[in-house]
Amino acid sequence: MLLEKIHNPDDLKQLKKEDIPILAHEIREKIINSVSKTGGHLASSLGVVDLTVVLHYVYNAPNDKIIWDVGHQAYAHKIITERKNKFDTIRTYEGLSGFPKRSESEYDAFGAGHSSTSISAALGFAVARDLRGEDFKVVAVIGDGSMTGGLAFEGLQNAGYLKKDMLVILNDNEMFISQKVGAVAGYLAKLLTAGMVKKAQEKVMKTISRFNSFSSPVSKFLKRAKVMLFPGMLFEELGFTYIGPIDGHNVNSLLQVLSNIKDMAGPVLLHVITKKGKGYRPAEEDPMKFHGVGKFNVETGQMPVKSELTYTDIFSKTLVKLAKNNKKITAVTAAMPSGTGLDNFAKEFPERCFDVGIAEGHAVTFAAGMAACGMQPVCAIYSTFLQRALDNIIHDVALQNLPVIFAVDRAGIVGEDGATHHGVFDLSYLKYIPNLIIMAPADGNELQHMLKTAFNSGKPCVIRYPRGVVSSPEVLDLYQSVLQIGKSKILKEGDDVCIIGIGNQVDNCLKAAEILKQKNINARVVNMRFLKPMDETIIKETLVKTKNFITVEENVLSGGFGESVESLLCNSGAKVKMIGLPDEFIEHGNAGILREKYGLTPENIVRKAIELIES
Repeated sequence: MLLEKIHNPDDLKQLKKEDIPILAHEIREKIINSVSKTGGHLASSLGVVDLTVVLHYVYNAPNDKIIWDVGHQAYAHKIITERKNKFDTIRTYEGLSGFPKRSESEYDAFGAGHSSTSISAALGFAVARDLRGEDFKVVAVIGDGSMTGGLAFEGLQNAGYLKKDMLVILNDNEMFISQKVGAVAGYLAKLLTAGMVKKAQEKVMKTISRFNSFSSPVSKFLKRAKVMLFPGMLFEELGFTYIGPIDGHNVNSLLQVLSNIKDMAGPVLLHVITKKGKGYRPAEEDPMKFHGVGKFNVETGQMPVKSELTYTDIFSKTLVKLAKNNKKITAVTAAMPSGTGLDNFAKEFPERCFDVGIAEGHAVTFAAGMAACGMQPVCAIYSTFLQRALDNIIHDVALQNLPVIFAVDRAGIVGEDGATHHGVFDLSYLKYIPNLIIMAPADGNELQHMLKTAFNSGKPCVIRYPRGVVSSPEVLDLYQSVLQIGKSKILKEGDDVCIIGIGNQVDNCLKAAEILKQKNINARVVNMRFLKPMDETIIKETLVKTKNFITVEENVLSGGFGESVESLLCNSGAKVKMIGLPDEFIEHGNAGILREKYGLTPENIVRKAIELIES
């Protein structure tokens, strides 16, 4: 096997060009077999294998900087760059990260887990290179989906203005910019690198410039014609030299074009057409299903059948139920209809469901516009992706007190995707925003009641809930009821210590109370339910019973729920121990392992309670 000989890009460069497709096939086999055991981003990584191999064949990483957008595409890159023998550990605890990570390898020039950052980062490298008088190439590889993000276009326009030498490769898997690739298109791309078509384009542009009257019908026609003649005119207008589209699975074409443009001056955009899931039939036939996968059978492509309800499932079912009787309800997602559960809503109410692409800021302001016009929009966005829309939440929703509902999925520890995806900051970054109502359900049953409560409130609301299976799906109510806003719920009485939990940690609080009872310690357990407004009355009433308080949250302690309780109890004589996550980025790994490591367990709550009582 050729792959056995490849440990780094220098080994790759020793191969004959005709051996590159064979190596690409072997890399695909390794990715498929590994991901089938660990889970991961399969289809996108398979689609870019040929391009990755050729990139490392033509360029000289790590001196040359190859910057991957999102990182879904970087599996082949990891295998080629000295991590082949560890690749089977990808996304496992203390194993390789599923995304580019600077601390993991010098070949990972820039870390990524969120989309649309590569062009801006690449421009930063190019500017720093020139200021420092250094000599290396800069390449950004961005998928067509990531091109829907506004940050990508901010980077494009600035790069076109600064005219720095850099290459942007648009990896188009025909899910955003769909242009057919044929012999003519490939031939034109090769000619363009030699300058022939570029000269033809310049002649056309010179002709068009003669008709400089904006009102001229001829001028209008020619301006439209140039876009048809040159499909990359958008990028040309932004200041890039556009090349393509070319076939991203034709190794010879990739080698020739990349070699020709390697030393081109100024910003260049190479448009490459690839097929998601390339080389694995199940992924080719259903690339969305195989975008992010768990374990699966390599032979059949089958995945384990999901039998238990998740929080996302309950949100999805409840939203559809409520929307059947309320035509004002609309739903917005930022390129995650399946992940957020809005795919079911879209099937039922296609005219009321909007996927805006990877544009979280726009999603929020778009929803605010609908709310201002009398609709009741729900923004379903993952916790870490919602971070990208913080100003929009403040300026466009909260400041105007508009009734937008934020369904914040993947709150807390999410597991194998790691630091870029753990939703452990939302309670902290949302708590300080006026007018927001912030809720966190203890179980699936509460989630559906909170959704009903949010629609009934007429105010901007946040409902944050975790990834994973609900704790007690068998007790789901048939009908949704409206909760009293800001009112907690006492789940268990006790006078020795008060354990206050929020969200998915309430179940651990109850389990801890049962263990404490066996040690003759009686704990009051409170399901806080609302971070904002917080039930201050129940906390003050509890002071009469005990001075010992424990707070439990799956959020960073800094600025979180526990700090709100501690602040309220300041100067009361109460003792407070806070259980949550430290002021650091949480690594990737199985969610159970991570919760055990950071003390989000009944056993740790018991230890803290005993320490508190004995102190």
